[in-house]
Amino acid sequence: MSAETRGTAGATAGALIGQDGPERRVYWAFVDCWTIVKRELVHLVKQPSLIAWQLGFPIVSVLLFVYVFGSAMDVGDGMDYKDYAMPGMFAMTMAFGFMNTAMAVVVEKERGVTDRFRSMPMAPSAVVSGRGVSDVLHAGLDLAVMAVIALAIGWRSDGSPLETLYAFALLLLLRFALIWIGVWIGLLVPNMEAAGNLFAIAFPFGMISSVFTPPSMMPDWLGTIAMWNPVSATANAIRDLYGNPLPTGGSWIEENAQLMAVVWPLVITAIFLPLAVRRYQALGR
Repeated sequence: MSAETRGTAGATAGALIGQDGPERRVYWAFVDCWTIVKRELVHLVKQPSLIAWQLGFPIVSVLLFVYVFGSAMDVGDGMDYKDYAMPGMFAMTMAFGFMNTAMAVVVEKERGVTDRFRSMPMAPSAVVSGRGVSDVLHAGLDLAVMAVIALAIGWRSDGSPLETLYAFALLLLLRFALIWIGVWIGLLVPNMEAAGNLFAIAFPFGMISSVFTPPSMMPDWLGTIAMWNPVSATANAIRDLYGNPLPTGGSWIEENAQLMAVVWPLVITAIFLPLAVRRYQALGR
């Protein structure tokens, strides 16, 4: 072999090694993730019914819980129930969103989309991470709609602009963490029928909290569960940041809501993100 041929072969081998290196793997993980995100956004635009559902659900929720049930609600200390409930509505919308994630994952798995992705030369993490990023973008749309509705019915944030933005960031952090529970559950359940039954889990997760009622007004055992619910931590934290009425139970978890509104999502993500990725990698084995 001539020196020129050996040099060319060496350069080619070096290029291949570079393509298999950690830098290239990270690069393609981001590129493939963005491809999945773009696909999800295009799918959303081509499915107007999904947008209508995203816009309609917050409107119906506010009308139901603030105006229908709110007229009969007394949360104590002369609180305006609208000011107490709206931050809870923000948190509940983020909490219930993980079931939409689970349903979307189940649908794609049943239709063979997930198997097609697994057969393609793409980063193994891209499908899971792409789902997470696209769902956070969807959650941002949900929050924007909820904020417009809240302003329309007279709710206001008395916090500073920075505190208000931080409150919305905490809401998106909760949604980001719960996405991985949704992905993991979606990969576990066998079909759409089974996934539909999972709303029985999501409903108490969102409702047994401080979203609509202070835990101090519940039976002791139920109030303890509600206080330690991650949804309660986020709801109370953003109430504090918005300058809205807070539950007055005096417990440690309630007094440190802003801390726990960060700790809970980090713990949930640390547990369920690896579980979701491993479950995806284990499909078909």
